[in-house]
Amino acid sequence: MSTYAEVLQVLTTERVLDPTDAVQLLARLRQETGEDLAAAAEKQLDGRFRREPGMTEVTFRNRKRVYAASMRVLQVIRQLSAAPHPLPNPRNRRSHP
Repeated sequence: MSTYAEVLQVLTTERVLDPTDAVQLLARLRQETGEDLAAAAEKQLDGRFRREPGMTEVTFRNRKRVYAASMRVLQVIRQLSAAPHPLPNPRNRRSHP
């Protein structure tokens, strides 16, 4: 069962989760969603930055640079989604636990 289906089941039934289990379930959902998002974006980027016939070296270097930046963003998405705690709210001035 996917984490999404498990969350849906918990929300639509009268089953009560203790706070620790709820936090763990939401963390798994966040990680699964981040992985799915990164994989889908990576699939969309695949093949868009290959060298084409007649392309200058400068143009190809620029494409490689854009591709590398895109992959770094996807890596950050994966890291943030796997983080043990969600990011603190920047509008909240209180310290994050």
